[in-house]
Amino acid sequence: MFYRIMKMIVAPLLRIFFRPWMEGEENIPDEGAAIIASNHLSFSDSFFFPALIKRRVTFIAKAEYFNTPGLKGKLTAAFFKGVGQLPVDRSGVRGAGEAAIRSAIAVIERGELFGVYPEGTRSPDGKLYRGKVGGLARVALQTGAPVIPVAMIDTEKVQPPGQVVPNFGIRPGIRIGRPLDFSRYQGMENDRFILRSVTDEVMYEIMRLSGQEYVDIYATAAKRQIADDKKRADAERRAEHKAEKAAQKEAEKARQEAEKAAADESAGSAEDAGDGSAEQ
Repeated sequence: MFYRIMKMIVAPLLRIFFRPWMEGEENIPDEGAAIIASNHLSFSDSFFFPALIKRRVTFIAKAEYFNTPGLKGKLTAAFFKGVGQLPVDRSGVRGAGEAAIRSAIAVIERGELFGVYPEGTRSPDGKLYRGKVGGLARVALQTGAPVIPVAMIDTEKVQPPGQVVPNFGIRPGIRIGRPLDFSRYQGMENDRFILRSVTDEVMYEIMRLSGQEYVDIYATAAKRQIADDKKRADAERRAEHKAEKAAQKEAEKARQEAEKAAADESAGSAEDAGDGSAEQ
């Protein structure tokens, strides 16, 4: 019910305010199971893609969206539950990944569309990062469902990471590629080399569709590196500011000492002049 309401209300609003464009919608089958594999640039990806395509798609979403406390957390959880999203625990808890894969397979077995962000998290800088081996490839090989690569375009400009209110006047896009068939690897879902190959092939297609620069590291590692670089830059700025203040303090001290020395010298010269006059 909530999903239909979202399609009826949100989709027209998105079309009015953002005028999003879409290419390749014909590559999504009118019926039958398929896996949607998309890049992930912005929180708004979760609105634009599901709202604009004809069929319902069930994405996996990080568990934090479902258990964050407070009013905002409750509203977020209600939204993701309402549109049928599946929570996945990314904390490394044993069995969490397997539960997510089982849930995804159940979606496929119902003949529905299952969506996944292979990078595992939003891109921190608009680049495309290495796909994580696991969910995407295993579900594809265990079910035989085709994988449809999708590129979200400019959604990070509509709603940059950390920004709540979207930017209007930007026209995002969705580019949908042709389905990829991995049936040749069926039954090899326990071969990590095959899982890596499948994932890399999907990421290559997403890169080709999106035009993003590809970086062969995980987005989570890039986020840590960016955070570390920011901390280091902040520390360097603080050190430079401290050194600048110390230099200013020393310069002021030197100026005051110079003024005092000049004043003392002037006073001494006046006394010498006075003594000379008295002797005359």
